[in-house]
This record gives sequence, structure tokens and C-alpha cells, in this order.
Amino acid sequence: MKLAPLLLSLIAVASLGAADAPKSVYDVPLKDIDGKETSLKDYQGKVMLIVNVASKCGNTPQYKQLEALNQEFAKDGLAVLGFPCNDFGKQEPGTNDEIKEFCSTKYKVTFPMFDKVVCKGPEKSPLYQVLSGPDAPFPGDVKWNFGKFLVGKDGKILKRFEPKTKPDAPEVVAAIKDALAAK
Repeated sequence: MKLAPLLLSLIAVASLGAADAPKSVYDVPLKDIDGKETSLKDYQGKVMLIVNVASKCGNTPQYKQLEALNQEFAKDGLAVLGFPCNDFGKQEPGTNDEIKEFCSTKYKVTFPMFDKVVCKGPEKSPLYQVLSGPDAPFPGDVKWNFGKFLVGKDGKILKRFEPKTKPDAPEVVAAIKDALAAK
């Protein structure tokens, strides 16, 4: 009967971890591409398009469209946010400095970039636990580089767009405009 106390201990530890898990994208501790501690609290009241990015992927040209969205809608309250990820085909192998250099020189990226994250599996980052975990509105691991999550001004996840859906696709642009127009 020593199994029962062990089982109860495991359940207690598991529930403690769940209680401590961030409930909102704003609660997730992050680092920016320069390694500085930050969070998404600076983006409260803005619409966010959160994208897991990679430099050596067939979808990498989406950086151009993401930057175009950033240029067009930043003044209206959109924040495009890039999160490098090496989960898929090891297509983001570089250091943060190399990623930053690549994005700024090859695609003239001006939107905020963050430290590498894990988007899937048991090591999934807290941000992606909130975005795609079992309690998320659109649960399930990100399928590949350039998965996109649209987050409203109130921090609620509004839409999820799969990697092959380009940032300038009509359904993405319409969703961004609707989110920006919402009170």
C-alpha cells in the first residue's frame, strides 16, 4: 500500500506545476533577441501576431510579408512578434546574434524578435503552452515554422493560422483588421 502515498505526492506536484503555469500571454516571462528579460505586457492593448520563425525554411520568405504587415498596421496597434524556433528540421540553428543579423539584412525586419523558443513536445515553452496547450482556444502543437497566432487587445487568442498560410493572405489581413477595429 506504499503506492497510494506516492501516487498522491505525484498528483500534488503535478497540480502545483499546473497552478503556477501562466494563464495569459502577458504572464509569460520571456527574453528578447538580445537576451534581456521581458514579457508581452508592453503589448497590452495592442493586437499581436505571434509567429514562430526560422531562417533556413521554405517559409522563410514570409518574413517579407510579416514586415509589410508590421509597416502597414503598426500605427493602428498591431505588433508582429517573431519567436525563432529550431524544432522543425533544425532550420533555426544560429545564435540570437546571427538570427538578428540575418533578419535585419536579408529581410529588413524591424518588428520585435525574441529568444529562441520550443513550440512543441514536452519541452514546450510557457508561451506556447498558453498559445497551443490543452486549455488554449486552438490547442495542438505547432506543425512547422511560421505558425501564426493572432491575439486580441485583451490578450485573448483570436485565431490560429497554419504555417503555409501566408501573412498577407486575405483571411489573415481580414482577421487583423477585425481585431484592430474591436473595442
